[in-house]
Amino acid sequence: MESQLVIKVILIAAFAAFAVFLMLPGRGARHLAIRRLTMVVVLALTVFAVIFPNMLNDVAHAVGVGRGADLLLYGLIVVFLGNTLLQQRRSRHIEREITLLARRLAIAEAELPDASAGASRTPTATPPAAGTAD
Repeated sequence: MESQLVIKVILIAAFAAFAVFLMLPGRGARHLAIRRLTMVVVLALTVFAVIFPNMLNDVAHAVGVGRGADLLLYGLIVVFLGNTLLQQRRSRHIEREITLLARRLAIAEAELPDASAGASRTPTATPPAAGTAD
């Protein structure tokens, strides 16, 4: 049980980092830089795992995981969860933007009631011209 303490701490820290990251404002260069650095680190670790698979097993044993494949699975779960949370956040932001745009468009295209004609804006029919039979 003690041998798994390291991986538990690492996973909890990763999930806590995602929670903090999601609570921070999402716009700006800092946010984008953190995302790009995270992607570079994940890609570097992936290349490392492909080139040195036996070292991945050693790292897995050092953090209390039985096999390197299991450690990769834990990493995949962390990345998948983080991506899912970020996509959900982005989707909510886009939904809010669409709602605001739809409201602005509705207000901009709304017909103002004509104060002199009353509440009705229906067009009136033109009277038939003289000499025509209806």
